[in-house]
Amino acid sequence: MSGRTSPFRAFLCAATLLLMTGCHPAMSTQSDSEPKQRMASNQFPLKFVDHSFEPFCYNTLACKVIYNHYDFNLLDAEKPSGPPRSADYKDDWWPASHGGIRNFPHPAEVHWVSLDGVAHEASVDIGAIFKDERVLYTVPNSEIKAGMFPQGLIADPSIFLEVNDRTINVYMCVLIPTKVEQIPGNKNSDARTDMILVWTQTY
Repeated sequence: MSGRTSPFRAFLCAATLLLMTGCHPAMSTQSDSEPKQRMASNQFPLKFVDHSFEPFCYNTLACKVIYNHYDFNLLDAEKPSGPPRSADYKDDWWPASHGGIRNFPHPAEVHWVSLDGVAHEASVDIGAIFKDERVLYTVPNSEIKAGMFPQGLIADPSIFLEVNDRTINVYMCVLIPTKVEQIPGNKNSDARTDMILVWTQTY
């Protein structure tokens, strides 16, 4: 699969933002006697108990990925995949399309043909890669908006599996609300989504 936009992506973006920010209006209407310190801190390290997943294939003659009993390439497994469209191609990935996966199903099964015509098979154990269930991000904890993760949990972080010629890469990407605007003057930029390379293997 290559970069594409789906209704699920739009839904997941909205749902993620609601999960992170939707509680504030309700909390602001509570009585003044309600302890305000409940919103004062986050609990670290941040962890996850479910996740979203999506594979992407580039520079292959054929490519098929099955994860959580779902065949992501049912219609295009035997079609060649071209190269990434640009150097920033991963910017289009988030959020992953297949959401609400409980940690962790059986390993992802990958069958593909690299550009040199060699057929490959790999079993990528997502559960082993993320065995500690810790959320990976680059924002310093001190810069994360207060009260967003009072229980130390993030819902549905995106995990991506990239097949690129002979190499498989696994990434995590999650929306992290920040105390300050990432683009000065843009009040809607108080969050970051950084793509973190977690695992790689060349075959």
